[in-house]
Amino acid sequence: MSFNLAKLPQDQRQAQEDEKGRLFEFWQLNNERAKGEASRIWSEKDKRKSKWQDWATEQIDALNPPEYQSLVKRELARMG
Repeated sequence: MSFNLAKLPQDQRQAQEDEKGRLFEFWQLNNERAKGEASRIWSEKDKRKSKWQDWATEQIDALNPPEYQSLVKRELARMG
């Protein structure tokens, strides 16, 4: 679903732009670390076999903040 940001009040548009900027900066600062974390988790797949998915979920759930969890999940999805 898309909507026209121009129809929003200026303060709401600015808040959305600020959030986009914050998330982009977070991505720039943490993307390489997230790739490393995803690689670490992925490297355990053959070793843990059928228990890997549950283990991987536990590892991801332990990560903070949620934005970082998302980066790691995205990288794992790319590896799969």
